[in-house]
Amino acid sequence: MASRHLARSIAMQTLYEWDFRGSRHGKVDIDSILERNLKEFGPGLEEKEFSRQLIHGVLEKHDALNELITKAAPEWPLSQIAIVDRNILRIGLWELIFGNYKEVPPKVAINEAIELAKTFGGEKSGKFINGVVGTVYREMGEPGKDAHAKKGLTAEEIKKLPCDDKVGGVVYRKEKDQFLFALVLDVFGYWTLSKGGIGKDENPSGVVKRELSKELGITHLVVKKELGANEYVAHDPERGPIRKRVAYFLVETTDKVLKLKQSGGLVQAQWLSESELLNIKTYPDIKKIFQAALTVLQQQT
Repeated sequence: MASRHLARSIAMQTLYEWDFRGSRHGKVDIDSILERNLKEFGPGLEEKEFSRQLIHGVLEKHDALNELITKAAPEWPLSQIAIVDRNILRIGLWELIFGNYKEVPPKVAINEAIELAKTFGGEKSGKFINGVVGTVYREMGEPGKDAHAKKGLTAEEIKKLPCDDKVGGVVYRKEKDQFLFALVLDVFGYWTLSKGGIGKDENPSGVVKRELSKELGITHLVVKKELGANEYVAHDPERGPIRKRVAYFLVETTDKVLKLKQSGGLVQAQWLSESELLNIKTYPDIKKIFQAALTVLQQQT
């Protein structure tokens, strides 16, 4: 077993015992548990400090990780998630969010969490872990998503990769002398745009209206113009490198009330003014879409 994989396994076993005993016997010395597990399962292990880093990282961010799991898997109360699974989630999410990407790239963190689930969890643990960590990864904007392109994939090779297509929209309405924009807030505190999947033979305009209506709870939508697309190479834990393409449209509405669909990755929908739009915390590729929308609207006034 590779050294770091073993170190993760020992960290998971240690957190499992800490979680199990702590809920029944009060405060437990996790460092003592770790030292015992290292002697029993990892004699001669070179990555002992990595196990310790994972454990104390998880404990330091324990409440934030629990909150994130709750939001990413709303149908599963934390207390109902198997102890093994929730501690694998804590390790995987800690590496994904707070870890060093140069040492552990995001796709490695995801794959390692899935492997831990397959080894120590139940029959459906791997799929469950993949779903939760994958949701968080996508809501983070898929950090490291261009890694495969940087590793030497040619333009022709990228073109041949399987492609996941989505459509999204910048929804706006006119109120007096200003434009307001419907944005969604993700679990990391980033404002972003609603989007959804599109089938092979579906009409993009129709899908935009359907998906935005579903996610934002609005019904009166008029698709005005395509603003552009974000395309990149990403890593799917099961399929490997894939292309992802999201085409964004400018969409007008007269509706005033937003009702966000319950989602593991989104926490709020809100109307923001043009001045607020320019100063919000968002992702770089989404900011370009905002700018394109503002340019079109400014040309119309």
